[in-house]
Amino acid sequence: MPTPEPTANAAAQNGPDLSRPHLPAGEWRSYVILFKGNKNYLRFWLAGVVSQMGNWFNYIAVFVLLNELVGSGVAVSWFLIAKYLPTAILAPAAGVVADRFSRKAIMIFCDVGRIFVVLGFLLVRDAELVWLVFVLALIQETLWSFYDPARRASVPNVCRPEELHLANALSGATWSVMLAVGAALGGLVTAAWGWQTAIVLDALTFAVSAALLASVVLPHVARKKTGKNTWRDYTGLNDLTAGIRYLAGHRQVAALLMVKSGWAISGGLLVMLAIFGEQVFQVGGQGGGSGVLYSMRGIGAAIGPILAWRLLGESNRDMYRSIGLAFFMGCLSYLAFSLSPTLAWAALFVLLGHIGGSVQWVFSTTLLQKAVEDQYRGRVFATEMALVTMILSISTYLTGAALDHGIDPRRVTMVLALCFLVPGVFWTIHAKRRLREE
Repeated sequence: MPTPEPTANAAAQNGPDLSRPHLPAGEWRSYVILFKGNKNYLRFWLAGVVSQMGNWFNYIAVFVLLNELVGSGVAVSWFLIAKYLPTAILAPAAGVVADRFSRKAIMIFCDVGRIFVVLGFLLVRDAELVWLVFVLALIQETLWSFYDPARRASVPNVCRPEELHLANALSGATWSVMLAVGAALGGLVTAAWGWQTAIVLDALTFAVSAALLASVVLPHVARKKTGKNTWRDYTGLNDLTAGIRYLAGHRQVAALLMVKSGWAISGGLLVMLAIFGEQVFQVGGQGGGSGVLYSMRGIGAAIGPILAWRLLGESNRDMYRSIGLAFFMGCLSYLAFSLSPTLAWAALFVLLGHIGGSVQWVFSTTLLQKAVEDQYRGRVFATEMALVTMILSISTYLTGAALDHGIDPRRVTMVLALCFLVPGVFWTIHAKRRLREE
């Protein structure tokens, strides 16, 4: 008779199993052991794999669609703003929902909803319907705004404490590899069979993801409530206020929330990948150049955290130092990208830049998951994404406006690269003070 898997609650509540060997994040064998020993997490991970691959099919397909209809970098900027805006607005509500209701049910509902939303892109036939692209992007991202904090808050519930490093490294690498593979395949599929085919494949991935999540053991533990509920309870206002008080009383958590926002100051670079791929370097069919650059972004992001953990160490102190170095690496890499003479050189510097970007992302997520209690985790991650997307929206809008006013794309990219210096300097100062206090 097979041994039953540990439940999500057991995995979250039990301390580290001293009979299990240490699983270094820089060793590939650690991930094999994780998958063999935690089949529940394996199913959880696979759901993210197929969903993320479809997402990048969607991105490349819409980039090509917008280029066909209007041929403007401003349109790409508005599409990305439509993808960012819902999270900035809805994050407080999404965090409360993730901490109050079943996170598994939230994720499945959002996956099913996105099947129908992405199929709506097939209705866009000419420039007169280009507005529908932005509306659909808003709805799709609204669903993601509830999905993401629920998923990230669930990771410690499907992993043992000693598996968190591995799970976050794998999560970052998976996102990155799916970006690389999804963007490359999305570019190829779009160039060969049209953007409509990529959209249909994206819808199918959400269906597969929902089916996999349905098999994950992730029980919802309702919080105990004393006394009668008031309108503040029903509206989630009390939960939101409690989350704000938590951040105000935990300055270190608040500082970690700003890491991804620091990267987002230069977030207009994501627009520049599409502009360089489709306009500065014109190669092959539509979608080919941007597919290459987004793929290299994914490869760099995949290997970044694993390399940093292997070369710089896995302790909290090591991660604090690595985050600061990553900002400066991003600055230098994108300065070089802005001067690249060919697509090949540009792809190399994108890879290096996103090695640094992924270190910031994965390390700050790991440190937050270690520091934040389960009952606040959804609100903390939702707040983090609200800040990120708000700043990304501003950076993206300003980037599009600069391009619309005829400023050379290379000069715009250079300015965005230099913006990495500001958060890099501030984080380095903060990290030194923090480590000195320990």
